[in-house]
Amino acid sequence: MSTKPTEAGSVKEGSYLMIDGEPCKIVEVEKSKTGKHGSAKVRIVGIGVFDNVKRTLIVPADAQVEVPIIEKFVAQVVAKVGDSWQLMDLRNYTTFEVPPQNQIEGDLGEKIEPGIEVEVWDIAGRRKIVRVR
Repeated sequence: MSTKPTEAGSVKEGSYLMIDGEPCKIVEVEKSKTGKHGSAKVRIVGIGVFDNVKRTLIVPADAQVEVPIIEKFVAQVVAKVGDSWQLMDLRNYTTFEVPPQNQIEGDLGEKIEPGIEVEVWDIAGRRKIVRVR
């Protein structure tokens, strides 16, 4: 998996984090004070990038958490194969398919057609079409 470790106390809203093995966009971060017998805790709420499920992580502020490495690149739409889209990576001209279930951001499904260029994010080996260029 392509992730890097970071301290839980240093994450910010709007960044990305692996929660329960799923890449999530952080929407809320709460930090508690250090208690008499313990360390400061961080409560992180994230929404899954691929499945839009809300997840919560509560860990000590100095605990190591995994941050996914997001690879962003441009691809050209080649064809629609069944329900999925076949894309060509414009860096090395290889083709791959993006399945339909939550792999396309928002209402982009209507805007995508063969011949146009799209921005694709590769997160932990899974791909998602994010925007039309």
